[in-house]
Amino acid sequence: MPDAFLCDFDGTIAPQDIGAAIVQRFSAGRDAERRALLDRWRGETIGHREMIEAECRLLEADEAETLEFARRFSIDPEFAPFTRERWARGDAVMVVSEGFDVYVRDQLARAGLERLPWAANRLRFEGRRVTPEFPFYDPSCGGCGNCKAQHARGWRARGYRVILIGDGLSDRCGARAADRVLARGELLDWCRREGVAARPFESFADLGRAARGALDPLSPV
Repeated sequence: MPDAFLCDFDGTIAPQDIGAAIVQRFSAGRDAERRALLDRWRGETIGHREMIEAECRLLEADEAETLEFARRFSIDPEFAPFTRERWARGDAVMVVSEGFDVYVRDQLARAGLERLPWAANRLRFEGRRVTPEFPFYDPSCGGCGNCKAQHARGWRARGYRVILIGDGLSDRCGARAADRVLARGELLDWCRREGVAARPFESFADLGRAARGALDPLSPV
């Protein structure tokens, strides 16, 4: 059975959280409001989609300066080799992100991965007003803007074993729905608390070695 690797973007493919950096940069002077929203989401009193909508109301930026700022960041240099090795083995790789199209598309293109499928939330710019859109919203979840569980179900229906790779709390739905989980950071901590089987990883260099047969991060935890 081929594998489908569903890879989170912010904090995973990109070592830094580019979306969070954009919100912090372009909501200057409104740090207390931004932190309060994050605390409410972590406390599960609001969903991730609701947090994104509220965060975007704090922003003052146009598309050009947002993209220029996002280009200060880069993705893990081992992600492209990992992806190509998995393609060569007949596996699938897809980016599933609760971040935003404006930088996900650009970062993948800059890495030569234009044909890699991806799903993210969308930012619409009208002057310096920013409005989020959610083309992958799943009403059966209700909390996420782009619930990763729906993508896991879709790949499994196509005959793939689904492996979720992530680092944060926005990966929880995907982790519950995946066949295997490769985790670090807050996602790994959450998996351990909730009894969700997950194998730790440090970087895509680890996973690249696995693709070349040096180790198997997909073996039972």
